[in-house]
Amino acid sequence: MKKRLLSILLVTAMAVSMLGCASGKKEAETKGKESQEKELEEITFVLDWAPNTNHTGIYVADAKGYFEDAGIKINIVQPPEDGAEILVASEKAQFGVSFQDSMLPALVGANALPIEAVAAILQHNTSGIISRAGEGMDRPKGLEGKKYATWDLALEKATIKDVVEADGGDYDKIEMIPSTVTDEVSALQSKSVDAIWIFYGWAGIATEVAGLDTDYFAFKDINEALDFYTPVIIGNSQWMEEHAEVTKAFLSAVKKGYEFAIEHPEEAGEILCEAAPELDEELVQASQEYMKDQYQADAKSWGYIDPQRWNAYYNWINEKGLSEEKVPENIGFTNEYLEN
Repeated sequence: MKKRLLSILLVTAMAVSMLGCASGKKEAETKGKESQEKELEEITFVLDWAPNTNHTGIYVADAKGYFEDAGIKINIVQPPEDGAEILVASEKAQFGVSFQDSMLPALVGANALPIEAVAAILQHNTSGIISRAGEGMDRPKGLEGKKYATWDLALEKATIKDVVEADGGDYDKIEMIPSTVTDEVSALQSKSVDAIWIFYGWAGIATEVAGLDTDYFAFKDINEALDFYTPVIIGNSQWMEEHAEVTKAFLSAVKKGYEFAIEHPEEAGEILCEAAPELDEELVQASQEYMKDQYQADAKSWGYIDPQRWNAYYNWINEKGLSEEKVPENIGFTNEYLEN
């Protein structure tokens, strides 16, 4: 009886000891995890619009753990009405999405903001004019007498004027209709407008998915100076200078995300849809197939910004007198934080 009691006591003691070890191990793991999380650099990244295939590499980098591996915790947020530039300039976000054309007011003049582009999301300008097929708007001159949906922006109208006149057309003969377009397919089908400025990788692909026959011309095919960078990742200049290694680590993780999207567009599309389930999966997958060839295109590596092409666009703006102050060479971008 005593031996049996002794055995029970020994077994109980061993169980308690093992439980204590397990509890201690779990507590150590929890503390280790908490410590690891505390060590991560928290970065806020602001989009330019609702999630779409321009942003896939960001979501891939998050889902695949590339940011965490780089010592970063990423917070992806929607943009305010005044855009990502203000949020990044105020350091409420360290990085965001912008466009070379819309960055211009933030780069020159008394109200210049401390922002600069640090990576090209797409290597070339994929925007242009889309219209219903067979109505003569497959070239800029064809816009004469047609209804174009305008945002009434100086740079926008100057771009349209440039390509129309280069094609021998009369810009003043275009009927400018204030744009209320939220769905390009419906707008073209209803004939409320005839021509719309789009980014082909999303809105153009949407017309294909919808089975709508269209004509399209890209601005870069008419004038090389209009092959500007759109969209780009921007960062706060001062913050990046003070956190150079974090900036490099962030961009390295983003680069891996976009490289994954290039190599695995279908899986990348699934990751985007999981992050933004409101998106149409068919459109996302079709867009990803198109975008895989646009992210890096002919550049030596993803994200690289060609100084000559960057400057060509701002030189065009200077020539057209579209900036109150002359835009200096090499303003507003840097490649110094990118991996070679």
